[in-house]
Amino acid sequence: MLSKTEIRHIFNTSKNFNELFDAFDAAVHQRIDDVELYRILFWNDSLGQDELVLFGEKLAREFRHIAYDVYMWLANVFEVIFGKKDNYEMAFTYYQKAAAIKPDEVDPYLDACDCYNPDLDLPPAKNLIEFLKIGYEFVPNRKNICLRLAVLHQTIGENDLAEYYRVRADEAGESPVR
Repeated sequence: MLSKTEIRHIFNTSKNFNELFDAFDAAVHQRIDDVELYRILFWNDSLGQDELVLFGEKLAREFRHIAYDVYMWLANVFEVIFGKKDNYEMAFTYYQKAAAIKPDEVDPYLDACDCYNPDLDLPPAKNLIEFLKIGYEFVPNRKNICLRLAVLHQTIGENDLAEYYRVRADEAGESPVR
């Protein structure tokens, strides 16, 4: 049986998928629920999109109490790695999964907006707007959600809605977190 230190070393240095998989399997079997350990695995540059999804989904299923953190971390990895190719779909998907677990947390909604490329409309502004509207219903501090909605509506030429959300942001009165 591998120790946590050995698993960490494999996650950090191995480029062999089978070795990484075996170490991951050992960690899950030992019920190691340390998000920091798995973050090392997620940043292993030998893993592709499919492998990251495999590990992340398994981890979220096995340890529901850390699923939000797993999904947020995967979204961040996909945003950084695949964002270079203007492919933010996976990042957006994982921000949505994180929000489904903790709908009152503002970070998934705002971080998803950071993926937006207005030149390519990726992810599509309409999808981001719908996602933000979900957040608007649950997040206690709505000011930042309203500001993002205003910017997105302005970007796609919906000036009346942009103004509507600017007014809503002003009415919210909370100081912005970001």
